[in-house]
Amino acid sequence: MSITATNVTKRFGDFVALDNVTVECPAGELVALLGPSGSGKTTLLRIIAGLEYADVGTVRYQDDDITHRSSKDRHVGFVFQHYALFRHMTVFENVAFGLRVRKWSERDVRDKVMELLQLVRLEEKANLFPAALSGGQKQRIALARALAPEPKVLLLDEPFGALDAKVRTELRHWLRGFHDKYHVTSIFVTHDQEEAFEVADRVVVMNKGRIEQVGSPIEVFEHPANAFVMDFLGNVNKLPVRVEGGRALFGEKAPVELPGKLFEGADGHADAYIRPHELDISRTADGGSCMAAEVVHINPAGSIVKVRLLAEDFGLMLNVDLTLDRYRELGLRSRESVYVTPKGATIFAPDYAI
Repeated sequence: MSITATNVTKRFGDFVALDNVTVECPAGELVALLGPSGSGKTTLLRIIAGLEYADVGTVRYQDDDITHRSSKDRHVGFVFQHYALFRHMTVFENVAFGLRVRKWSERDVRDKVMELLQLVRLEEKANLFPAALSGGQKQRIALARALAPEPKVLLLDEPFGALDAKVRTELRHWLRGFHDKYHVTSIFVTHDQEEAFEVADRVVVMNKGRIEQVGSPIEVFEHPANAFVMDFLGNVNKLPVRVEGGRALFGEKAPVELPGKLFEGADGHADAYIRPHELDISRTADGGSCMAAEVVHINPAGSIVKVRLLAEDFGLMLNVDLTLDRYRELGLRSRESVYVTPKGATIFAPDYAI
């Protein structure tokens, strides 16, 4: 079942939470609403769920206009960040709650609950109370409860935000695997771009109540629509540049020319965005497009090594990601002098702020 929100506006007093937003979630896809706090993503999710109503605009499930329909009539499964489990009920009864409200027979309730507990690999916890579960187990029970009434769509509001990093990773893999098996049209809210890119088929980037870009994770990452998207999606180095004759130049005394993509409107004063992997470190000044810098900090981080440097002549701190092989080849040490060379950059007019 597809979900379409069209020209949706929502105000809370003088605050505009959503400003003429239109978004489509195709049937069977898992869509991430991604953006900083206050961008409107949770408000949009709640309007789709029927927990809030738009001041203007429509919401459709497939061809069915459900704009003014109550949440209980929309057949939505909703998962909250903080589980919202009933503490006085066992795991079994928590999952069974929505089925009992819908007057399922006791036999069907038992069969469905045990099927879902097996799905989330927690059937042995059926008779325990939520207080006896870990955070990851509680969230899996919350997912099972949302799925119990066989909802038309599944909506998740920062479902992994209260969990530690290892459990978040495990549950992201579980959710992606579940979706690949059952293809329930799903929308989840997150401010974590790594989470959105790892789980979603489609990413909707939001800012200040508007949609900045919609696309697959690779489309959004490789082809950001504007400076906000580029800056929001991960750690980037931002450099003030001047654009002259189609060339982006950084620095005054000995300008460094930055290779990369110039967006329309980037003329005169502009901002260059360089991802850490688009910078390289060497011990010699290869050509003129490099900056002298001093190694400030080295942080091994799995398959990459994160290096922080000070380019004092430019008054700039730089973050560089090196492969392990490149790091070992260089043999870097803290406080030593090196040269940093940009391999790519994306240049936008400076017209936004988070």
